[in-house]
Amino acid sequence: METIRNLYRPGRGPSSSHTIGPMNIAKRFISMMGDASSCRITLYGSLAATGKGHGTDKVLEDAFEGRKLEIVWEPEVFHEFHPNAMKLEALDSGNNVICEKMAFSIGGGAVVFDDEKAESQPVYPHNKMEKILDHCNRKGITLWQYVEAAEGPDIWPFLQEIWTVMEEAITRGLSKEGVIPGGLNLQRKANSYMRKAHQFRNIFRRRATLYAYALAVSEENACGGEIVTAPTCGSCGVLPAVLKYSKEFNDHTDEDIIKALATAGLIGNIVKTNASISGAEVGCQGEIGTACAMASAALTQLYGGTNYQTEYSAEMGLEHHLGLTCDPIAGLVQIPCIERNVFAASRALSH
Repeated sequence: METIRNLYRPGRGPSSSHTIGPMNIAKRFISMMGDASSCRITLYGSLAATGKGHGTDKVLEDAFEGRKLEIVWEPEVFHEFHPNAMKLEALDSGNNVICEKMAFSIGGGAVVFDDEKAESQPVYPHNKMEKILDHCNRKGITLWQYVEAAEGPDIWPFLQEIWTVMEEAITRGLSKEGVIPGGLNLQRKANSYMRKAHQFRNIFRRRATLYAYALAVSEENACGGEIVTAPTCGSCGVLPAVLKYSKEFNDHTDEDIIKALATAGLIGNIVKTNASISGAEVGCQGEIGTACAMASAALTQLYGGTNYQTEYSAEMGLEHHLGLTCDPIAGLVQIPCIERNVFAASRALSH
């Protein structure tokens, strides 16, 4: 398996597949364009079907910074390799194609061009949980120690940075009110949920706070704010919410949290390697289902669970989201996406 650095990607929402991925593709293609005077981009399949709602065209325009750009929409054409496909053509002054590439946004902000392999250099010696558990049992180590052994000690500063971005997204999301852009007239709710949470006591206050945290990050994502894919933009509110909850109500330290992030990343990587985290490819089960599995594993570890208990918790988080489809209203990462983050965070706490 590849590094978890490719799973946790800081970036701007609302969609890792439809905004972060296309932005990364555009930046790479710009370096190949040479003296081209303009560019034509054809969006296929899911990128075209929900691209306007996700703001794919806007991020492409931003990436090309005023260059002449034509965007063609082909929602009925699906590429065999992946539904999130785009063709990029660099044109000279006579409108002749001087450079052409086909690229794919394969989920979680990851991209691949058609003339390269999707696989990156493996970091982990195993890609199945059964093998990982057996290895940890023989070595007498925890799952986070397994991550450290594979990634090296430099993974901890990286995960601390990831946790900082997550916490900042919560803080921003809680401070804002108003309507989320996109045309659905959906109101931000995190701020009001947090105010109501302070009126409750005991478990009711804790649960309402958890909901506010998940709403805060998901609403930031829907508004194009900076979040971390965990494993995607559409599911970015689940893991930060449960970790912040655990830090506040169970006195876990930042060191505890980043170890939990390591284990959560391992779970997400297993799904990404053996299945998919792309909603366009496998539905929301690959996004929210994986996020719930990651959060469930993180919490079980924080609460002192064994490796096997952590794995079982992750399994429950994923299996009870199997079959969940990706069919957002108007192609926006709002309904039902935002509330699904809340429900998944609540489920993770119950596993």
